[in-house]
Amino acid sequence: MTGIRLTAPRPGWSVDADVVVIGSGVAGLTVALRCAAAGVRVAVVTKARLDDGSTRWAQGGIAAALGEGDTPAQHLADTLVAGVGLCDEEAVRTLVTEGPDAVRRLIATGARFDTDAATGEVLLTREGGHHRRRIAHAGGDATGAEISRALVEAVRAADVRIIEHALVLDLLKDADGRAAGVSLHVMGEGQHDGVGAVRACSVVLATGGMGQVFSATTNPAVSTGDGVALALRAGAEVSDLEFVQFHPTVLWLGPDAEGQQPLVSEAVRGEGAHLVDADGTRFMLGQHELAELAPRDIVAKAITRRMQETGAEHMYLDARHFGATMWAERFPTILAACRAHGIDPVTEPVPVAPAAHYASGGVRTDLHGRTTVPGLYACGEVACTGVHGANRLASNSLLEGLVFAERIAAAVVADPAAPGEPVPADGPGDPLVAPEDRHTIQRVMARGAGVLRSADSLTEAAGRLDAVRSAAHTDGKSAEPGTEAWEATNLLLVARVLVAAALRREETRGSHWREDRPDRDDEGWRRHLLVTLRPDRTLAVSTTETTAFPPASPPSAPRSTA
Repeated sequence: MTGIRLTAPRPGWSVDADVVVIGSGVAGLTVALRCAAAGVRVAVVTKARLDDGSTRWAQGGIAAALGEGDTPAQHLADTLVAGVGLCDEEAVRTLVTEGPDAVRRLIATGARFDTDAATGEVLLTREGGHHRRRIAHAGGDATGAEISRALVEAVRAADVRIIEHALVLDLLKDADGRAAGVSLHVMGEGQHDGVGAVRACSVVLATGGMGQVFSATTNPAVSTGDGVALALRAGAEVSDLEFVQFHPTVLWLGPDAEGQQPLVSEAVRGEGAHLVDADGTRFMLGQHELAELAPRDIVAKAITRRMQETGAEHMYLDARHFGATMWAERFPTILAACRAHGIDPVTEPVPVAPAAHYASGGVRTDLHGRTTVPGLYACGEVACTGVHGANRLASNSLLEGLVFAERIAAAVVADPAAPGEPVPADGPGDPLVAPEDRHTIQRVMARGAGVLRSADSLTEAAGRLDAVRSAAHTDGKSAEPGTEAWEATNLLLVARVLVAAALRREETRGSHWREDRPDRDDEGWRRHLLVTLRPDRTLAVSTTETTAFPPASPPSAPRSTA
């Protein structure tokens, strides 16, 4: 088994559970609720507060074939088109067929979606890549916040142990290499403090995304790729990390703005907003049959190209024709965010530019969330189920988290296995990069691995990332253990994998755009890239022969009752 781990003190305390869930978004909380309902002892570990998961930032909604005339088959077709030949069709079929009932169960849990005042039916809208109105939303543009509220209330009412303000460090494994829990650091609040451990039969990663690897992102500050980094150090396979979706319309706050940026939901374009340049020209016309509602990769590239052609730092989203009432009722969150930054979308176009938004790749799983490490599961944005392919279809992410969380819970309940005693990792801790290197990593990635990439830009990025890593590995240069150093070290590992995969994929496909390889190559590249971390901390990159995602690991042995 791999002996790679972060440099950290040994755990000074421990708690026991049957399953430990890392993360408190829609994926993690759904796993926790379903497991708890089945009588399984559950511990939820979350990096901030329970209601601070990435789910609450989702504005647009959740996609499912709930409307009259819509079918799972139509939803499947739209998803496959957006995924540009790399979706696992069986995974997508699972998503779209189980999705409608999963949404209904979410409603039964307490989530309140916007409904028609006359009929009581859930209101549905359109977003990019969808040929039907199938996006359910809540509070106009506060869908994620409502889903998070309902699930948090349900989890707090259930028999679930909650550990907040905790950064998970590494996977604990037994002598056979099976997951046996996690080490974690509680950041000075709650009933525990410092480095400890949760020992468990099953570990579920639901840690969300890695958007903070770029300078500008829609992701919260906690989205530092911790789950992917943990999985890599534990020996798991990571797939398709080169496919990072850049949201086309993020509020432009100036050339020096870094960190989390306000999102201007795709639903605004779904309701009829236009993308225009400084002269008021609608440049998406003629680019795609759906114009502003084309898949996100197409819109992001078109905006970036137009910015390059005109020398502009941003484009504009024009929805003045909505009027004050529609803005206030349909998009109150976005309206407030714009006005907080001195922009009134009722009377002026909104400056927008692409920013890192969603990772379509992640820890490779089968259809029950199993990774290549026995006892370790992954769900939500941290996972790569094969649903999204090369480009996630808008609003499929909340549904994926919901559907595959239920599948993981069923697998854990039906087939739990008891690991042996955790054994210490058989190597020294991985040297830590300095907290200030976080900004260096983000700027390197923004310049070299953003919307438009090339062999030259990626090679330069790889070299700069290697320099950061080499500095940390120099004797006496490792940073002191602590939250900021652990996060920066996780970001560096994730950045290295992303750049290595982007260099290896010598074509343009979906959200991966190579300026030096502008054509899609189905003959040579209709396959997935898999990355693992070798014991010497170098990366092993390989390709699958087909787009299929076979089961990642065998089912666990039943837990002994002796």
